[in-house]
Amino acid sequence: MGLDVLRRLALASGTALAVLCGAALSSRAADSLTAGNANPNDWPEYHRTWNAWRYSPLEEVNTKNVQKLHVAWIHQPGDITSGLLSTPLVADGVFYYVAANDNVFALNGATGETIWHYQPKLAPVASQSFYASQIRNISMGHGFVYLGTLDGRVVAIDQKTGKEAWSTQLTDLKKCYGCLFSSTPVLAGDVLVGGTTGGDQPIAGQIFGVDALTGKLLWTLKTTKDDPKSWPGDTGAVGGSTAWNVGTYDPTSDTVFIGVGNAAPDFYWNDRHGDNLYAATVLALDPKTGNIKWHRQEVPGDHYDYDAVYEALVVDEGKRQLIVHLSKSGFVFVMDKADGKLANVWPLAQNYNWVKSIDPKTGELAGQVGDYPLGKETVVCPYLLGVRSWNPGAYNPKTKLWYTNAMEACETLIPAKQDVSKIGIAGLYLGVEKLEAVKPPDAPASARLDARDPITGKLKWSVPYSIPGLGGVLTTGGGLVFNGDPQGLVHAYDAENGKELWHFNVGSGVRAGIISYAVNGKQYIAVPAGWGSLAPGFMASAFPEVGKLQGGAAMVVFALD
Repeated sequence: MGLDVLRRLALASGTALAVLCGAALSSRAADSLTAGNANPNDWPEYHRTWNAWRYSPLEEVNTKNVQKLHVAWIHQPGDITSGLLSTPLVADGVFYYVAANDNVFALNGATGETIWHYQPKLAPVASQSFYASQIRNISMGHGFVYLGTLDGRVVAIDQKTGKEAWSTQLTDLKKCYGCLFSSTPVLAGDVLVGGTTGGDQPIAGQIFGVDALTGKLLWTLKTTKDDPKSWPGDTGAVGGSTAWNVGTYDPTSDTVFIGVGNAAPDFYWNDRHGDNLYAATVLALDPKTGNIKWHRQEVPGDHYDYDAVYEALVVDEGKRQLIVHLSKSGFVFVMDKADGKLANVWPLAQNYNWVKSIDPKTGELAGQVGDYPLGKETVVCPYLLGVRSWNPGAYNPKTKLWYTNAMEACETLIPAKQDVSKIGIAGLYLGVEKLEAVKPPDAPASARLDARDPITGKLKWSVPYSIPGLGGVLTTGGGLVFNGDPQGLVHAYDAENGKELWHFNVGSGVRAGIISYAVNGKQYIAVPAGWGSLAPGFMASAFPEVGKLQGGAAMVVFALD
């Protein structure tokens, strides 16, 4: 039998198998357990796999030998502005990451030796932006590394050579303040899907679909809905609502799950009474067209800065899959992946007063705080960074626990109307005359790492932190949970009970995502060290020790002997 015949038979068998697997959610090809264990040596996308687990199946490093971890190599990008915010990617032994000001590196994953370095020539206007220098991720596929730039472009870089293949300008920062890519669009088949930053500025948010092979713009979705009941008058034209964080692509349903941020002005609702769609909303999108398959608005009429941009964690529950989605509001929304129907809502925050409760079946808000009184101080909990910032948690299928950082802080604010015409390119459209982070009314400001059942919220264990952890959590098949803290300590915990088994000082706080991968059968743990981003400035008044922390930027990679 010839090779061509064998290939055709294999293809036919594979097609038939795919049809059978797609028929039942519990099939091994479609469930999130299979996805979470795929390609154990690589970390090919932001959360490693489409279900956003941030779980590495690798077991060489485990609870019995983690104390023997040592530094294998270190790479310094040279630019320490804003620290390191990006989760690295790894494929076939090559390590990719992006540092401040869009510096992209490809390294030997075993040695840290530089293979290539790419940096686009940014338009001068990029340095004037409020978000200048800050970049959270890269994407990869089709032989390219994709970069969303700080001057409003999407760029494809040849994965082997580091040469630019194409560049597409999507926005004009001089006309659309903050319309830059601090997060690179996610690859969804042949389409890159993502939105710009600037949700705290007087702009109207957009999500773009770009041909991943050619860079051609395929579609644009406006995220301030054209509906006078939703956005009275012309408030939608400056309503913020940007999808500024990394979405996820589910190939089993051909759907991009992406969250939309806060409405603007953040705290002055008086002129935009309405639900303000699609602010504070999780969107399920068709990547080919940008059409909305379903949406769930978690905070209608958002005037709290309660973005819905965090990870869409997917877990299996019998014959259905559930999305577990943390909002800045302090609540976790558990919904059916197929249609967004609620399965549960539970509070991660211990201190919240913007609402009395949320119906776990309907999502209806009870006792929601309306307009803040003008000229008077109001204390709102949680504060604008939420119960957690954008740093993702991690889910371990062996323990069935979700590990996430959390913090307890509030804010004192006085609302105020702003003149949009007087807000410059680096100005914010917050709608306040005073905004200060404070401790909760009846408790100190605090922080912790929690291990919880993601569906019910039941707490298994918790570790206290003096300053909130702002790095992405990693969990592994070796029964470990890795988390970095703002002081620069990287901790390894037993995933079952939270006992600390190892720690190491990397010299500067961790703000990015920790990952694990393997080269030639050897497991590595990569820690992007380098304290930065905008969050520390906002939290300093509630956590004064933040002002003493060291900056820096270094990729520190660990392994066993």
